[in-house]
Amino acid sequence: MSKNPYYAPTGGLPPQTQISTDRAMFTQAYAVIPKGTFSDIVTSFLPFWEGARFWVLSRPLSGFAETFSQYIAEVQPGGGSDRPETDARAEAVLFVVSGEITVTIAGKPHVMAPGGYAYLPPGCKWTLHNRANTPARFHWIRKAYEFVEGLEVPEAFATNENDIPPTPMPGTNGAWATTRFVDMADMRHDMHVTIVTLQPGAVIPFAETHVMEHGLYVLEGKGVYRLNQDWVEVEAGDYMWLRAFCPQACYAGGPGPFRYLLYKDVNRHMRFSGGFAR
Repeated sequence: MSKNPYYAPTGGLPPQTQISTDRAMFTQAYAVIPKGTFSDIVTSFLPFWEGARFWVLSRPLSGFAETFSQYIAEVQPGGGSDRPETDARAEAVLFVVSGEITVTIAGKPHVMAPGGYAYLPPGCKWTLHNRANTPARFHWIRKAYEFVEGLEVPEAFATNENDIPPTPMPGTNGAWATTRFVDMADMRHDMHVTIVTLQPGAVIPFAETHVMEHGLYVLEGKGVYRLNQDWVEVEAGDYMWLRAFCPQACYAGGPGPFRYLLYKDVNRHMRFSGGFAR
């Protein structure tokens, strides 16, 4: 694996000669946002951030993501925020794909290079700055934490995926593996953000159909993903949203590993949309 294999968008604008046909699609069951759509004109800005812009990949919306939002942030040298989060309910995961950021959690600084991963619980006091001399880019996944009486809120932590051995799936001889940053049995966590690695030719050999919603960003390589009834070719830099119960499977296309950052909601009862009749 190369030192920094993760794909990160750099923006720009396509030339006037480029045709408009692309792989972007938005359906009731899934969406595909290919890397070619991450141009300058679709970025957003956020309060209390300096020298930063954000590509919003998903957001809570009728007929779209229900449990989370996901951004790719780009922070210029000297940029950042002393008040990055304005919602006290929000928990977050940060994952660095290029450059270097300094995330200070409860007064303790963590210098995060590519592969850097931080979990930030609701109410956590944190800041983020780019103190390097090149732009930094990272994923910022946010979710409204679902509190449960009798369960403590998880603690904040920072690590790097290179320090965590992937867990191979049974019967795959390591061809399909998952890098897990928290204990799957820890009920305090109501979301898991992991990295899935499929070696060339490896497959997810059945149509997963389950209650978890997914956000899926391809970090490296290429593959073919089944989304509902469609097979869609994807590559590094592409993003997919999968609605709960959307059938899904894939196979890795090679010549190198096919790797993606994966969000899913876990460990909570299903919420009811209304109250109970009496």
